[in-house]
Amino acid sequence: MANRLAQATSPYLLQHADNPVDWWQWEPAAFDEARRRNVPVFLSVGYSSCHWCHVLAHESFEDARTAAYMNEHFVNIKVDREERPDVDAVYMEAVQAATGQGGWPMSVWMTADGEPFYFGTYFPPEPRHGMPSFRQVLEGVSDAWTGRPDEVAEVAQKISRDLAGRSLAHGGQGAPGEDELAQALLGLARDYDERHGGFGGAPKFPPSMVIEFLLRHHARTGGEGALEMAAHTGEAMARGGLYDQLGGGFARYSVDREWVVPHFEKMLYDNALLCRVYAHLWRATGSDLAKRVALETADFMVRELRTAEGGFASALDADSDTADGGHAEGAFYVWTPAQLREVLGDEDGARAAELFAVTEEGTFEEGASVLQLPVGEPDADLRARLLAAREERPRPGRDDKIVAAWNGLAVAALAETGAYFGRPDLVERATEAADLLVRLHMDFEAGGVRLHRTSKDGRAGDNAGVLEDYADVAEGFLTLAAVGGEGAWLEFAGFLLDMVIDRFRGEGGQLYDTAHDAEPLIRRPQDPTDNAAPSGWSAAAGALLTYAAHTGSEVHRTAAEEALGVVKALGPRAPRFIGWGLSVAEALLDGPREVAVVGQHGDPATRELHLTALMGTAPGAAVAVGEPDSDEFPLLRDRPLVNGSSAAYVCRGFVCDSPTTNATELARKLTD
Repeated sequence: MANRLAQATSPYLLQHADNPVDWWQWEPAAFDEARRRNVPVFLSVGYSSCHWCHVLAHESFEDARTAAYMNEHFVNIKVDREERPDVDAVYMEAVQAATGQGGWPMSVWMTADGEPFYFGTYFPPEPRHGMPSFRQVLEGVSDAWTGRPDEVAEVAQKISRDLAGRSLAHGGQGAPGEDELAQALLGLARDYDERHGGFGGAPKFPPSMVIEFLLRHHARTGGEGALEMAAHTGEAMARGGLYDQLGGGFARYSVDREWVVPHFEKMLYDNALLCRVYAHLWRATGSDLAKRVALETADFMVRELRTAEGGFASALDADSDTADGGHAEGAFYVWTPAQLREVLGDEDGARAAELFAVTEEGTFEEGASVLQLPVGEPDADLRARLLAAREERPRPGRDDKIVAAWNGLAVAALAETGAYFGRPDLVERATEAADLLVRLHMDFEAGGVRLHRTSKDGRAGDNAGVLEDYADVAEGFLTLAAVGGEGAWLEFAGFLLDMVIDRFRGEGGQLYDTAHDAEPLIRRPQDPTDNAAPSGWSAAAGALLTYAAHTGSEVHRTAAEEALGVVKALGPRAPRFIGWGLSVAEALLDGPREVAVVGQHGDPATRELHLTALMGTAPGAAVAVGEPDSDEFPLLRDRPLVNGSSAAYVCRGFVCDSPTTNATELARKLTD
């Protein structure tokens, strides 16, 4: 018999709809029920492609005796962190403050007022490795609640007060300048893994936003060290097991510092960010490897994550079924030498084992290896035959919900990759996803526009968009406007960014993750750090700056500059965790440049100038293309043809160069 989660739209919640636990969704009625029964609330937070979330569910939430105890002593709430990043952020901050670490599944016990008093992540079904069992924790919490209620209340109130007092100043000292960016670069150089690429030790996450900063810093200053770190890291990730050597696309992170064994889940946001970074790496270096990886990652997103509605699904699971009827992490992706020989024959199997570093000992579990490509390029025939054989294996599950922010990142990546490499089909896929965001996720009302965080199967979810949704969707629209030359996308971005200013901005320019009128939690979440994806704060600063360059709006530029105050404060101290903020700061220092290309639609000279403008490496340049006297973009106003020919105008800091009809000259203007 299904519980309340049967009515959910989240695939993660639906995975728990048949649990014997009497789950509630996050809603006022759940807290009212806890108050009525005088029991604590147990909050369990996870997401659909989380391996240990599945383990905890199988061991404890599917166990009838454990579920009966939970139902008797708690009101149990299940939250998909991808649907409710605000709830996740607030209680993850509490978990990290109390335990020094965090992660998913996240387990929090709290009062009916939402005040937490006990925390953890995964708990085993039996005590092990010094960890109590999940049942022991449940019994301990329940005993404390009934036997020491005053102590529990005091702890809960203190934790809530501490969290509420953590409001973050915006930095207060203006936007970062040359000194702060130089200090950030120095900090990255200190953390750089010169042997294996990337930063720090294991586990090692793909530093997509830091690479973007390094590429922009090189473009603005000519610093070769920044480009070398970016290029080396890009190649190391692409040749390692983090990258799917058969099907394209990247796994979530590497469990080792050598990029050999990944955590196999594939997330939309990682692949969107990395697709764009590799396209930019090719733009900066001409690397054939970077071009191949950018295109293969774009094709992976379209092939495996695109939904029937034209958007992009959130993730593929790390786990999948095995040939013997089991279920294991990475089963879809790993190979033994015997499996290679079975598909390819002895001679080609041996050649593939050497090419992809597959050994008898294996690099993963039970003698299996994750495919790598230590040197050279993949053999197209071997690769195609292995990919066809892999397609016969049981596939990992897919989380089909569409998250607005991550689709905004995908729109930007596919639009640019399609433009750079002459793939109009990728630009079309980006446009279709953007259309879906407008049609299904945006609600236009008298006071502006509201975004829905998620949708699934053509139905918008109930959860309100957070700052990253408004910012990343605006970023996608702005990129699509530059690539496609349709001013409507600039207008839609403006609607969203007006809401950022009106509903997410606080005193002094600081930004909050939730709107002023969002559901109140024990603390209003606010995090400027760039972790797995750009923070809403950094993403908003970038989109506001680009929009201001397009329109000349002082309001939007001021909002961007004030938001960058936090980068001035954090960039020199923690550059690995504010990569996108540093990238936006590079654009601000460069201008950013404003490029207007005017010419007749379909004229080859117009197309050449437009592509040259898009290919320019000047950080954060705003590009507009259209016919003379067009009202599609503000940058096109009063920009005539030059002697009847298509022309490009480049401006920066209220100063404009003379227009040029020559693509080579335009390229020079974008690098000087």
